[in-house]
Parts: sequence; C-alpha cells; structure tokens
Amino acid sequence: MSASPPYREITLKGIAAAPGIAFGRVYVFRKDELVVQERRVAPGEIEGEIGRLQSSIDRSKKELTKILAFAEEKLGPAQAKIFEAQLLILDDVVLFDSVNKRIRYERMNAEFILHDEMEKYFRLMSSARESYARDRAMDLEEVRNRILRNLQEQKLTSRFDGSFVIAAHSLGAADAMILSRNNVLAYVTEAGGATSHMALLARALKIPTVAGVHQVLQHLGEETEVIVDGYSGTVVVNPSPTTAREYRGRLREHEVFEGTLSELRDLPAETLDGHRVTLAVNLELREELDFILKQGSDGVGLYRSETLLIGKEVFPSEEQQFQEYRAIAEAMAPLRVIIRTFDIGGDKLMTQQTRENNPFLGWRGIRIMLDKPQVFLDQLRAILRASARRNVAIMFPMVSNIKEVRLARQLIEQAKDELRAKGIPFDESLSVGVMVEVPAAAVIAEDLAREVQFLSIGTNDLIQYLLAVDRGNDIVSELYQEFHPAVIRFLRRIIERGKGGGVWVGMCGEMAGDPLATMLLVGLGLDEFSVVPNMLPEIKKIIRSIHFNEAKHLADRVLAMDTEDEIRQYLTAVMRQKFPDIPLAQGQPVPERLT
Repeated sequence: MSASPPYREITLKGIAAAPGIAFGRVYVFRKDELVVQERRVAPGEIEGEIGRLQSSIDRSKKELTKILAFAEEKLGPAQAKIFEAQLLILDDVVLFDSVNKRIRYERMNAEFILHDEMEKYFRLMSSARESYARDRAMDLEEVRNRILRNLQEQKLTSRFDGSFVIAAHSLGAADAMILSRNNVLAYVTEAGGATSHMALLARALKIPTVAGVHQVLQHLGEETEVIVDGYSGTVVVNPSPTTAREYRGRLREHEVFEGTLSELRDLPAETLDGHRVTLAVNLELREELDFILKQGSDGVGLYRSETLLIGKEVFPSEEQQFQEYRAIAEAMAPLRVIIRTFDIGGDKLMTQQTRENNPFLGWRGIRIMLDKPQVFLDQLRAILRASARRNVAIMFPMVSNIKEVRLARQLIEQAKDELRAKGIPFDESLSVGVMVEVPAAAVIAEDLAREVQFLSIGTNDLIQYLLAVDRGNDIVSELYQEFHPAVIRFLRRIIERGKGGGVWVGMCGEMAGDPLATMLLVGLGLDEFSVVPNMLPEIKKIIRSIHFNEAKHLADRVLAMDTEDEIRQYLTAVMRQKFPDIPLAQGQPVPERLT
C-alpha cells in the first residue's frame, strides 16, 4: 500500500489574465495593513498636517517617476503610460484642494481625510458593472495607498532571492513592475481581472497571470508548490507528479501551437472554402494598441469610450475626446475603429450620476446621452473630427427602439452641420451602427437595420436580460448560460433579420471570444467577431481550419437541441476532436461522426 501524499492536490479557478504556464514555489507578497485612524488636529497644527500630506504626495511622485523610467526602459513608452496616468492622479488639483479644505474645516488628520475623500471615487468604480471600471478602481486604490504608506512611513519588501510564483491579495501595476526585477515565474491574485493595468503589464512582461482567485491566500502559503495556467485561469496547488507531467506536456503543446498561431498573423480570417469574416478586437486602453497591432486584427470592433469618464465628475471636453479618438484612429489606420458612445448609468462610473433602484434597467446608455444633448454633441463632433482618415465608425449602446436611433442620427447631422460651418474635415459617409443588447432590439433587428449600416450583438447584457439572470450574483450566476437554446435561437434571429435589412452583423460580447462558440457563430452567419486581443489568434486558427458548410451544419444541429448541457457537450466534443491543442473542459465524449 502506497503512502498518501503529504498535501492534497486542489485546483483553483480564476481569470486568465496573462497567457503562459509556470511551475514553482509560492512567495506571498504581503502589504502591512493600512490602519487609518481618526484623529483631531489642534488649530495650530493644521498647516503642518497639510504640509505632511504634501510631502507624502511629493515622495509618491518621486517613487512613481522612478517606476515610470524603469517601465520605459524595460517595456517602452507605450506600456509605461500606465504610470503617467497614476502621476496625473497625484496632480489632481481639485481632489487635493478638497482634501486640504476638509482638513482645515474638520480639523482631522490627513490620513483620515485623504482615505475618506478617495474612498468615494473608489466605491463608485469598484461597484461598476463593467470589469474594466472595477480594474481602474484598483489603480486609484494603488495611488491612495502609496500616499498613505508614505504618510505612515511604511516600506514594502520587493526583493527576494530565487525564482517564485508571486501570490497576493492584490497587485497594482507598480507592484508588478517592481517585483519583475526579481525572477518572477507567475502572478496569482485574489483581486483584479484581465483588463487591469497589472494584467496589461504582465502580458507585456510575458509573466503568466491568474487573477480573481477566491480566497487565494487561504490556499497558498510560503513555498507551496503550484502550477499556474494563464491560458485557462487555473492554479493547481500541490500538484501530483501525474498532473505536473500533464501540464509540462500542455506547455510543450502550447509552445508549438503558438508557433503556428504567429504564422497566421497576416492571413485573413477565412474558412477553407473561402468564407471570409472580419476578426476585430475590443479596445479599452490606448496602451493596448501596440499589442493589438501585433496580433493581426482587422481593426477595432468596439472601443469603449466611457473609459475616459472613469472617476471624473465632469465629461471630458470635445478637444480632449478628439485627441484620444484621433490617436487611436491614426494608430489603427487604415483599419476600421468602431467607437461606442458613452455607455454609462447602470455602471455608476460618473460621480454625478443619480442613484437608481434598478440601474441596469434604468437611465443608461443612449438614454442618458439623448437627455444630455450638449454632452452628446461634444462627443459626436469629436468622433466626426477623428474620422477624417475615413476609418472610424460610430455605435450607439442600449438601444431599444427606432425613435432613439432617429434622434441620435439627427444629432449626428447637427454635429456635421456645425463642423461644416467651421470648415473642419470629417468623413461624410461615416458608418453608424447600434448594439443589440436589449431583447426589444433583437425583436426589431430588421427595422433597426434600415436605420443604420451595421448591428453589433452585445451578448453580455443580452443574455442577462433574456434569461433574467444577474451574472454578478453568485446565487444565480450558474443560470447565466451563453449556450441556452433561447440565446442561440435569438442570435440566429438577430443575424438573419439584420442581414435581411441589408446590413452586416457583428458581435462584441464575451461569447465572440469563446473558442467553444466560434464554429457555431460562423455557422449562424456572423459577419464580424470582436474579441479580447489575446484570444484573436486562437479564434483565427479555428476559422481558418473549418469549412463554412461544416459550420452551418453544426449550427443546424445545435438549433435542434433543447438543453444547454446538450449543446455545450456537443460543441466541446467537436472542438476536442478537431482542435485538441486548444484547452477546453474535460470529460465530454467525442461523437463518432460530426456529419
């Protein structure tokens, strides 16, 4: 009888934030808890307290400036812009004037007032619906904590001997950059996601990363042996020899597979029998452009313009927006960039938004912008000005009826008239589209198609609304099923009705970047896939390895199925047979034949 292993192997699931597979021992990166106490300040000490805060801000600037220089040297100026953004927070006159005024008026210590003032912004962003907004909250928290540590004269240990997997509750961008001076094998965190600045840096540094691992530090201690799979978002704790061999085999397969993917960079997303689709990317941060351009995309299928609003109390000016949109359009030219107008409301990104009982069914998306025509016109003029190279399109979110589209198009025409009057060039034939993310829009897809040049399906919200499931609610999140028969039939309806109205139909939700859904979506007739950048090569590989007729037959079979389990099992089996090198869920039988 063999002896039992000293530690039980367990598998933790998180978010695949940076690709790669790493094997090694854990180093737990801990930060001393920041205890912020409320303390009265004597009248004669108030100016000294404000001076103490300013000294801590100045020290924080010096530290970030050094990190910025290190990032520029190691990764180049584009990636280093992350730290320029953090430095801008430290130069926020409105924020720190407010803190100073409160110190004087309330006669409280700098730590307490600073924490309280910045916590307002942090809570707004961290409770947002969109993951990128929650990730920006981490950047704000990082700056706040840097100032607080300097106020409390705390020091962090960021040097160690040996090669380790870094485990932490959270890692900011600066943490990841500083720790990379060591031999870091991988990062594993409880907080954060794939769109965080830390994840962006990890991808640039080529350090496998898994974020969002629930209670990770309860499972990982110093020197714990782990395997980190940044492709699937998996962390194996105390792996058995058999598991380790399996993952080393996967690593070799991925190295070979990635070699074949790089060969596809400049090839079109076209099936073996010549059916061409557009394969674009979703863009959230301008800093991602360098990485995107290396992936061989057909353009940007969704630029989330509301990232410009995060943490701000006022909308950016037309000129500020124009500079951002133009930079993206010029970097991607001649490839198309689809800019989605501000999608705010339910997300509560702007601190001035009105609190609602049910924000996701309330005042958000195009509804807000039509109620704020001057703000909307500023954005429309900025987008039009950026369209001078003729590679920009515009898209409206949260559309539920024809009237909204017509009112928005009237404002576009007004913006065009204003630019013509000033002699400012723009693309007279700029394409306009709408997101189909509300069931009502799906039902009237053919009518919407007569008003615009394209439709783009936002599956994240569409599935939630269609199935009456909040995927952020752990109690019912398992009912959020992208392969629910009703979802698949709704997608077919949107695609068929949209094309029936004479426009192309794309998808920019998470489903577009799910390899398990690729053949199905091709078979349903989807014209454009807009995916997260790191998934583009795999999706292209699948498309270029199948026949269109084969995909259509698969879609017909799926449409005849009546449970999500049946659909998922069938798609998994087909994918495992055709693409064994793409990681999928285990345990599904392979059918004898696919025809």
